[in-house]
Order: sequence, then C-alpha cells, then structure tokens
Amino acid sequence: MVQAGQIAAVVVALGGMAAHAWASAPPHAAKTPVLMELFTSEGCSSCPPVDKWVEQLDRAQPLADAELIVLSEHVNYWDQDGWLDPYSSEQLTDRQQGYARILGLSDVYTPQIILDGTEELHPSDSQWAKRTLESAAEKPMIAVHIDGAAFDKGGLTAHVVADGASEKHGGDVYVAVALDKAVSDVLAGENNGKKLTNIAVVKQLVKIGKMEKGKPFDLTFYVKLWPDADPGNMRLISFVQESGQGKIIGAAMTKDVKTGQDKVTSLR
Repeated sequence: MVQAGQIAAVVVALGGMAAHAWASAPPHAAKTPVLMELFTSEGCSSCPPVDKWVEQLDRAQPLADAELIVLSEHVNYWDQDGWLDPYSSEQLTDRQQGYARILGLSDVYTPQIILDGTEELHPSDSQWAKRTLESAAEKPMIAVHIDGAAFDKGGLTAHVVADGASEKHGGDVYVAVALDKAVSDVLAGENNGKKLTNIAVVKQLVKIGKMEKGKPFDLTFYVKLWPDADPGNMRLISFVQESGQGKIIGAAMTKDVKTGQDKVTSLR
C-alpha cells in the first residue's frame, strides 16, 4: 500500500526537478503530454492512497515541459464485494485486461497505473516512479488539439485535430469525457464509512475515428452524455493510440467546455 510519505516523496522530488526547468523554459513552450491511466475502484481499500497520489500529481503538474493527463478508470470486478461503484464500467475493465494481454502482465489488479499505454507505474517506489515519469516526459508525441468544446441539449461537441503528417504509424482517435471531481460516501464494502474523492473520473470513452499513417486527423464530433452531466465539472480528453491498444502517440485535455448550440456531425 502507498503511504503518505511515499506520495509526498514523489511529488516533492519531481517538483524540485521541475522548478528549475520551468524557470528556464520558454513562456509558451508546448508541453509533452503524458497519459496516466489509473485503474481503480471505490470497493478497493488499497485504492484511496493511490487515488490521492494521482490527484496530487494532477494538481501539482510537477513534470518539466510536460503535461500529466490523468484518466481514472473505475473497473467493475469489485462490485460484487458489497459496494457498487457508481463509476464502474465493464468497458474500462476490458481495457485494463487488454493492457494485461498486450504488455504480458500476469494479472489485473487495483490500483494499477499504465503510462502512455506502454508500461506500469508503481508509486510505492518513489525514486523508480520519478524516473519513469521523467522518462515518459522526454518521449516524442504528435500534437493533438481540442477546441470548440460545447455542451448543449444533453450532448457534447468539440473539434479534434491530430498532426499525424510526420507519424510513421496510424492510430485510433479516442475522446474521454470525465468528471473533473467526484465525491462519494461509501456505505459498504472495504471502504465502508469513508468519503472518497477522485479526479478525472471517466464516464464515457468513445472512439471517434482513425488517423491514417502520415496524414493529419481533423474532426468535429458529437457524443450524447449522461442525464445529469454538468459542463462545469467536466474534462474532455482526446488521445491517439496505436491500433490494437498499443502505445499512446499523442494526447490533449481541456476543461473549457462552453454551453450553447453548435452544428456538428453526430456519431452513432
């Protein structure tokens, strides 16, 4: 289990490294995205410390010249142990199992972190986690941009552009619509009696298209959202992943979701 001291050690270590780099970086330099997928569950007593660790990293953004983009993906195999996680999804469980097969992992578990679709991150070892995050921040990524995000009549539209002109591989383009923050009073199971907080909680994950090798991707999309969706508590993430759930080759995130009407191409 990750302890508070281990959480602080990684944040402080990365923050100390980043302070000097940020001071010397150009003021408008583009930041390399690092996609952190946290597979978690409200039914798992080992998850809250790692959920907190990820929340602190998300808030501190300690990687020099990089943007840490978090996806909290709640799996459903804990739902039979006394507490039904309101954010759990069979789709996200399948995604975690897909990583286990592709990366040759012996099993799936919570909490589990996959970085850029290529490797596990173990926060219990603060120095190893620091080196892994720093290494991920140095890997080249294609530019992905999200603009025009707007919420209206129960749906979300946005424009996604991925600069794949120089990319040697194609990829699937996804959008994830996530709660910026979610708070739950857990009334049963391993976390009975606890108030849990999660950030970037994935509510919908949709493949919106395919980026062909050596070609840019440009699409205005629409997705219908859940009934009580609140654009004031929403993150929109888009990422490009090599087909077959391979490595992440580009990503972007925005919390700037407007309200109002927009004419879009609907996805079914």
